[in-house]
Amino acid sequence: MSRRYKTYEGGLFFVTLTVVGWIDVFTRREYCDCLVQNLKYCQEKKGLQLYAYCIMSSHVHLIAAAETGLLNFLLRDFKSYTAKQLLQLITDNPQESRKEWLLYLFRHFAKSTANTQNQFWQHHNHPIELTSNNLIDQKVAYIHQNPVTSGFVNEPQDYFYSSANPLSPLKVLPL
Repeated sequence: MSRRYKTYEGGLFFVTLTVVGWIDVFTRREYCDCLVQNLKYCQEKKGLQLYAYCIMSSHVHLIAAAETGLLNFLLRDFKSYTAKQLLQLITDNPQESRKEWLLYLFRHFAKSTANTQNQFWQHHNHPIELTSNNLIDQKVAYIHQNPVTSGFVNEPQDYFYSSANPLSPLKVLPL
């Protein structure tokens, strides 16, 4: 069986977690904070080793490994739990002007899967194994430049939800 798009124990990977339809959900602080809280939990309780990250409006980039076990299982559980929390936050948020539209889209994407209610995350993460320092440096630069390329900030360190920011709410391990 091919190792393409699979993780293995002890490996370091670049992964992207993407909202279905590339929907811009992470435009509100409370939704980003939910992700941060759950990533912290995974770091503290599930053995997530996080080396770089960036939360964009429709996706999350990570350079990560699992202390034990397979990273894809850890990410599967993370995505399942955060999807439920984020859907509830959207439903309960009186300031969410896009509530009906967002919930409609999550129901729409669920129709094409075994999920009967809502589909928040795309199923695949397409992990890329990082096997050299050059590849690691390339992916870290890509992650940190993503908010600059998207026009959100002028400098990577100015984007709050990124490991490039020294005041980032998530602590990362050195590479």
